[in-house]
Amino acid sequence: MKRWLLTALLCLAAGSAAAQNAGEITRVQGGASCPHCNLFQAELSNRKLTGRDYSGARLRQASLTAATLTRSRFAGTDLRDADAYGAVLTGADLTGADLSHASFVGAYLAGADLKGARLDGTNLSGAELQHARGLTQVQLDHACGDPSTRLPPGFHIPACR
Repeated sequence: MKRWLLTALLCLAAGSAAAQNAGEITRVQGGASCPHCNLFQAELSNRKLTGRDYSGARLRQASLTAATLTRSRFAGTDLRDADAYGAVLTGADLTGADLSHASFVGAYLAGADLKGARLDGTNLSGAELQHARGLTQVQLDHACGDPSTRLPPGFHIPACR
């Protein structure tokens, strides 16, 4: 009986660690920085969060649609499966961030630093990357875009299917 109880408690603790932190999300929605926070599935659409620090945070499956995130830090952040449709990330620090399977359709990333960012399956259709920093062809080979994706000279991106 004690073994069953211990197993149940361990499973509950593991599930809690993965769940979002509502208090942290509320603070961010109010405009606060929140490095290393658990913002899983946070709703941040249409918010102006300029110059904030979310480095190392968990923003997996977050909605950043049409958010203004100019000069914000996302270094090492988990942005897998995030929806950043039309987001403005001018000068944002995305170094080492995981953007796998995220949607950055129509996002504006001029001056954003993408050094070491993971772009596996990332949809960059219509995104502005022409003046992004730290971007490599190898990263783009793992992402997808369309003819309206603006890339630095000499770069190309596979078409999304």
